[in-house]
Amino acid sequence: MLSRPSILVIDGNRREVREQQVAAGGSLTGEAYARTLESLAAVRCEIVRPADGEVRLAQDAGLGGYDGVAITGSALNVYEGGAPVERQIDLARATLAAGVPFFGSCWGMQVAVAAAGGRVRPNPLGREFGFARRIELNEAGRRHPMFAGKPPVFEAITVHRDDIAELPAGALPLAGNDMGLQALELRHARGVFWGVQYHPEYSFAEIAACAVRYGPRLLEEGLFSDRGELETFVAELRALMRNPRDRRLAWKHGLGAAVQEEALKLAELRNWLELQVLPYAQRRATRP
Repeated sequence: MLSRPSILVIDGNRREVREQQVAAGGSLTGEAYARTLESLAAVRCEIVRPADGEVRLAQDAGLGGYDGVAITGSALNVYEGGAPVERQIDLARATLAAGVPFFGSCWGMQVAVAAAGGRVRPNPLGREFGFARRIELNEAGRRHPMFAGKPPVFEAITVHRDDIAELPAGALPLAGNDMGLQALELRHARGVFWGVQYHPEYSFAEIAACAVRYGPRLLEEGLFSDRGELETFVAELRALMRNPRDRRLAWKHGLGAAVQEEALKLAELRNWLELQVLPYAQRRATRP
């Protein structure tokens, strides 16, 4: 009997940010991502935290001992550099070199792009927060297996201030909206990376916690007019957590099925597991 495929989850955040997210009502970044993956397929996840210097791999074979690698979001910025950033870029570069199926959300996409020679910048349009609206699949995106079952235009939970300024060789844009690039496939070295700028793994409760954590910055940037408006937004996100189909709130925030229906919201991750990770694990298990 084959063992469950093993996925390495790279937690992109530093310890203090993870603790702030939990204090605001959210979850630990890596643990939440791992729970989501394990809910979608019969896989087991291990977590490393390179932002804190924790990069020891449990598998004796190193990255070659895993059937997939996923990298989470983060409050870090690629262009600020420093050891917490460089350790993650190095690990992404090694993952691409090893040819292990690779997925990234938000920060994860930015790190993979940087590892392959692209460039990340502060988005000149500002922060995209709460919901990324009118994400549209281009022709390549409509054909791409990552988006099998996804509507051609959809909303997604998001929080980011940065975007891709320059794509590396081997990058194929798949989706975008008014705020910029929202998804891509990247082929580099031996690897294939699927990435999105938003957070399919986030719940309404998780983005509510981000709103609490980022509160002063969101007010300073003018995304909310005052504290009361921000608190109302948080309360409405928590109400959507209880009832994603709340008709009034769905209308108010312009939300469709891709956010309201869990199966559609998680389609990118499920497709990655089913079409990349599980076949790779099967091939690896049958190698002589």
